Amino acid sequence: MKKLIAFAAVAALFLAFGAISASAQGPAGNGAANAVVASSGSASSGGSRSYNPLHWIKKSKSSGNDQIDPSSDRDKKLDANLKSAGLLAQNGNLSDSCSPFTSLHDCLATLHASKNTGIDFNCLRADVTGVQTSADVSACKGASDKRMDLHKAIHLQNPALDAKAQAKSADEQAQNDLKDAQ
Repeated sequence: MKKLIAFAAVAALFLAFGAISASAQGPAGNGAANAVVASSGSASSGGSRSYNPLHWIKKSKSSGNDQIDPSSDRDKKLDANLKSAGLLAQNGNLSDSCSPFTSLHDCLATLHASKNTGIDFNCLRADVTGVQTSADVSACKGASDKRMDLHKAIHLQNPALDAKAQAKSADEQAQNDLKDAQ
């Protein structure tokens, strides 16, 4: 009788825990039915998973002409527009101010944020790029050698400001500057 009760208890535990692990898998693996339908429907249209590693890299939405070229007409026009708007010093130039940046758009957004918030451009540039230049950043708050987003840099330099709104406004202004210079 004891063997029968022990056997029944083991069988009950086996069925209970076996059912839990089986139910976690779903009928054919979680999402397997959807994957089969999606791959069979899109294989002919080229939507299947590619084994080419170059296709795994996400391409940025910025175009290839987002680099600074002082001899181009676009950058000459942009330089003049920024000087007339008071974003660049009259004796400065765009290529010197934006040399640590990887994209022109980020540099323009930082220039606009600097003017809009009253924060020194060298402080924002150092925080956004993570590159320490020869410019004096001793008056900056919490200068770091790590790169950070523009809104975080604004918040670091002046916590009283609405950093996200200022960064968004500066980003839109930079986008408009690039469109105007085309």
